[in-house]
Amino acid sequence: MAHRTRRVVWTPRARDGLDDIVSYIAEDSPNAAKRVLDVVLRTASSLSELSGRGRVVPEIAEESVREVFIYSYRLMYEVLNDEVRVLAILHGARDFDRWLSERGNTD
Repeated sequence: MAHRTRRVVWTPRARDGLDDIVSYIAEDSPNAAKRVLDVVLRTASSLSELSGRGRVVPEIAEESVREVFIYSYRLMYEVLNDEVRVLAILHGARDFDRWLSERGNTD
């Protein structure tokens, strides 16, 4: 089987979500914020070669929309032919339906 590498692209909403998470954590612990940021970025980068490793997002149930868990966060992404598009990073307790309804408005 041929090895396939995809480019990882962050949507503006996903970048904003990551910025919000890191800023929130940094209020209490800049070191913890840096650790979270490093793990999230490394995990996202690894999707260039391991895009099928996450599970299908159950609320969407489309094979191309997947997620991996990092601490208490859901890193959701879409696998396309030549790229992996990071759609969101959400706290597991966040209202998923709200994110889904907003999805088409800003990405």
